Amino acid sequence: MKDALESIRAAAAEALAAAHDEAAIEAVRVRFLGRQGELTTVVRRMRDVEAAERPAMGALLNAIKDDVEARIAAALHAAQRAARAARAAARIDVTVPGRRPEPARLHPLLRTMDEIVDIFCGLGFSVAEGPEIEDDYHNFEALNFPADHPARDMQDTLFSTDGHVLRTHTSPVQIRVMESRKPPLRIIAPGAVYRHDSDTTHSPMFHQIEGFMVDSHITFGDLQGVLTLALQAIFGADLPVRLRPSFFPFTEPSAEVDVGCFNCRRDGAPCRVCKGTGWVEILGAGMIDPNVFRAVGYDPEAVSGFAFGMGIERITMLKYQIDDIRLFFSNDVRFLRQF
Repeated sequence: MKDALESIRAAAAEALAAAHDEAAIEAVRVRFLGRQGELTTVVRRMRDVEAAERPAMGALLNAIKDDVEARIAAALHAAQRAARAARAAARIDVTVPGRRPEPARLHPLLRTMDEIVDIFCGLGFSVAEGPEIEDDYHNFEALNFPADHPARDMQDTLFSTDGHVLRTHTSPVQIRVMESRKPPLRIIAPGAVYRHDSDTTHSPMFHQIEGFMVDSHITFGDLQGVLTLALQAIFGADLPVRLRPSFFPFTEPSAEVDVGCFNCRRDGAPCRVCKGTGWVEILGAGMIDPNVFRAVGYDPEAVSGFAFGMGIERITMLKYQIDDIRLFFSNDVRFLRQF
């Protein structure tokens, strides 16, 4: 009996070594473990074994059966893996040209921001940066927003628990630069800002470029000249620029700045961009308020200056005729590939 069992173990191992596919392995399983298999036949002969030897023979039989089953399972797994690899290889034509990597593109917001920064750097401005989490003093108070000033309600501010805020504009950079440097200054400050607002034309996070110039004899005419040059470089040299009276706490006098509509070219036809007015509002600006100079230790009798701020999303939407600000942050490659 023992010799027969060991002979079956050896025969099963030899048969599995020669079986290279699932069908051949199944045939081995049936030969040794099927209802009429060799091991099954040996089991039926156990009744002829003397009673004293049956426990030992039973244990050997079970061990050999487990060994054969394990060998069959391993061989079947290897055959299935080889079959999958063969099927995969059959689907791959190595002579077909590979996919070319798609070149990266600048995001439209970054493209517009870089263009505007280049324009102002060409006018002699330098770039400055500041923290996006600001204290109340730099974000509001130093910019002539007292604690009870109603203009604070215009900001839709996102507050943190420690009294700091997510900056609502890049104007705090103006304060930080003037606190650490003396005139003359020509600075632009691009960056992300945050307000509690969200719809097709507003986002909780968006981007601005703050700019300012401070020296001993800066006039409103300098403000108009710089902004006219910059806006015509952005939208076209033939577009008119106009300034309208407005109000901002940190400038006095203040102005809204418009450009002639670059969509309808002010031809009087119905226009979804300017709504038939012929003008498109672009940014806010004005002469820096004396209270702002006092907050940074400047003498408002000795220096003067102007400041302006423009929204990058608004300019990008106008330039590329995009009607939903949320497209900038959706990461939809169909949208991004257009740029």
